[in-house]
Amino acid sequence: FTHLVNLGRGLYKIKLTSEAERKVVQARELLDTIVKENKVVYGITTGFGKFARTVIPVSKLKELQENLVRSHSAGLGNPLSPERTRMLLALRINVLAKGHSGISLETLLAMIQAFNASCLSFVPEKGTVGASGDLAPLSHLALGLMGEGKMWSPKSGWADAKYVLEAHGLKPVSLKPKEGLALINGTQMITSLGAEAVERAQAIARQADIIAALTLEVLKGTTKAFDSDIHALRPHPGQIEVAQRFRSLLDSDHHLSEIAESHRFCDRVQDAYTMRCCPQVHGIANDTIKFVQDIINVEINSATDNPMVFAERGETISGGNFHGEYPAKALDFLAIAVHELASISERRIERLCNPSLSELPAFLVNEGGLNSGFMIAHCTAAALVSENKVLCHPSSVDSLSTSAATEDHVSMGGWAARKSLRVVEHVEQVLAIELLVACQGIEFLRPLRTTTPLEKVYELVRSVVKPWIKDRFMSPDIEAVHRLIIDQKVWDVAKPYIDKYQTEYIPESRPNSPTAFSLDPPASPRKRVRHE
Repeated sequence: FTHLVNLGRGLYKIKLTSEAERKVVQARELLDTIVKENKVVYGITTGFGKFARTVIPVSKLKELQENLVRSHSAGLGNPLSPERTRMLLALRINVLAKGHSGISLETLLAMIQAFNASCLSFVPEKGTVGASGDLAPLSHLALGLMGEGKMWSPKSGWADAKYVLEAHGLKPVSLKPKEGLALINGTQMITSLGAEAVERAQAIARQADIIAALTLEVLKGTTKAFDSDIHALRPHPGQIEVAQRFRSLLDSDHHLSEIAESHRFCDRVQDAYTMRCCPQVHGIANDTIKFVQDIINVEINSATDNPMVFAERGETISGGNFHGEYPAKALDFLAIAVHELASISERRIERLCNPSLSELPAFLVNEGGLNSGFMIAHCTAAALVSENKVLCHPSSVDSLSTSAATEDHVSMGGWAARKSLRVVEHVEQVLAIELLVACQGIEFLRPLRTTTPLEKVYELVRSVVKPWIKDRFMSPDIEAVHRLIIDQKVWDVAKPYIDKYQTEYIPESRPNSPTAFSLDPPASPRKRVRHE
């Protein structure tokens, strides 16, 4: 799926392998034989859906396929971005290249030329029920390739499709029997958007651990809850991985934290769940992302057409590979799991801003009252978390019968994919606010320094956002830090320290803490004092 996302970014061009060409030609030969021998086969010499029993004369087969694409181009709403449309087109090409759809080599090569020139059809985001695949979006994709509707390219901008193709020296495709159906059957919109959602979810899950570790430092939490022996007793992979990341960032024996040392012998007994339970809460998000990634990886490399063409057997078979239930269910699950990273983050933001919990100035600003500090930044985080609660309602539990009860169970996967992306974006924004607030909290603990990797994160944030001395326009600061997260720069500065800790088998530090009882005497005779 990473390759698919990079195709969407325009980093690669597409070329067919000789093996793919062979399979495509072989499958097309079977379809040409079916037409030549006047066989009655669904979608090739018949109508579609409820019209499957209507036989179409050979002289009308080209019109049949064109009418299919035109009538099914019934989507509404804003167009997919160029990046997402590239992903959609690349994924459709990948499916057709498997040689089970019956597309002609000529048409497939024309699609590849359009992709490589970034000639991208106008594809509205709304209108798919994820049943016989993403019929409406894929029809709009095909419509542009036919030279109808609107198209975009970097060279032309938005214009009539036939002129955009002409400007790049390309000809509209002329559909042969079954080709319209081959172009529009499948789960490619659900899956392409889902691939982006998974990639961004992976990025924010990794960075959520770093941001939460910084917050724990500011709130003077203990590292005891991340002891490897605890997590060995409940060995979920994600939980173990998150705890290890926290240790690699916070282990003061290996990169001293003056902040941690300043409260080593305070009288706190336990940290709040939002700090102590990060491995358990962040962990299941990581495991869920991995689960969804596996499903999406299978889906993007699957043939999802109907009927399926089996050239070696000389058969076409109607099946249900186009049904979007797999990616729909997975992406609903993704939204639910990733949302929790924002839910717990918002509670940490509250702890940072609330003086009775943080022991820091209210809303992390001097001259409170005259200045409001991060008061409404926290409200924004709360608003996004509340929106996510509604967006996390699964769309795939719904089904409305369509196509005169022929398609009588549908997945609603298109909405599952779109809202999972929206949930992920909200999670990124909430964690951007937490990172901004945690770095502001550091200002009130100076001259004490945190660990080396977390100081690197602090310096990264300060390279785009200055400390908050008095109130100023807040939104640009949030957007600047959000961009750091999207670009994975927070991960990039901390990753070398995480990797070193994990690969060099550094002995685990187990400092004394009031949150743990030990028969051993304290390592230091320092007084037990509470640092305000």
